[in-house]
Amino acid sequence: MRKDLAYSIKSIRFDESYRPSDSTRATTNFANLARGSRRRENLRNAFTMIDNRFNALAHWDNPNSDRYSVELDIISAEIDISDGSHVDAFPLIEILKPTILDLKTGKRLAGIAGNNFSSYVRDYDFSVVLPQHNEGQPHFSAPDDFGDLHGNLFKCFLNSSVYKENFEKPPVICLSVSSSRTYHRTENGHPALGVEYRQDEFSSTDRYFEKMGLQVRYFMPPNSVAPLAFYFTGDLLNDYSSLELIGTISTMETFQRIYRPEIYNANSPAGQCYRPSLKHGDYSLTQIVYDREERSRLAVEQGKFAYENFIKPYRDILEKWSAQYAT
Repeated sequence: MRKDLAYSIKSIRFDESYRPSDSTRATTNFANLARGSRRRENLRNAFTMIDNRFNALAHWDNPNSDRYSVELDIISAEIDISDGSHVDAFPLIEILKPTILDLKTGKRLAGIAGNNFSSYVRDYDFSVVLPQHNEGQPHFSAPDDFGDLHGNLFKCFLNSSVYKENFEKPPVICLSVSSSRTYHRTENGHPALGVEYRQDEFSSTDRYFEKMGLQVRYFMPPNSVAPLAFYFTGDLLNDYSSLELIGTISTMETFQRIYRPEIYNANSPAGQCYRPSLKHGDYSLTQIVYDREERSRLAVEQGKFAYENFIKPYRDILEKWSAQYAT
């Protein structure tokens, strides 16, 4: 039983011509945008929003707000497990990696990998394991080992030679803040990340990502209306340049404005004490088609798919490997 799994990665450009492959999670943000009769218009509008937001944040030496453009690549990770089987029925992990184009100088700057983190095993944990564990229970809870396997798989990927060969820096994963928590504005601020918010208790997502070896901080970027959750290793404020962070912010804030407009496209900004809510009524819609109910349904279906095609057939091997990796 080897302690490190062998990972391989595939990369595909996410642009107006993108069409999801059969192996791509249907709930993934970029897959949602690329379906239906308005797929090309959806994608074009989303990329325009990303570029506009990037230029608004990177405003120095950028008088016409058109100096930069962002390219996105979908990175898919697959693994070879210890019995020699190559697990390629679906990408174990998918992330977006931005590249920043400086149209003034012609230079290309690598952005931060990790945008739009996507995982079938995460679908399985949140859409299958948690509901089954809490069925008939008076109070919500999670199993003691909730997220252990997924966390070890992710940490192994970050420590793998294939990750280090393809990415210079650790990932930063940017997600929505939790509607079950209250966030308090602090006096701390950053030129790109904006003002920091804090909360007293982690959400289930925060704890899940902690098992992936990631810590979290919450920042509301300049001219945003709600804080974002940033999951990272190391030093978020000093390990990355402002342009690298802006690449992450502009990409993920755009997705959140599309998928959670009640929070991220609200008509008034978060206050000193902020409780996000998907029931908030004072917000604006983007010109991008999105079916949120379908996405919730597909998450359950894909969690079951992960169980049948990954967890169930390799359970014994994965449990032994995970226990060994944790030591």
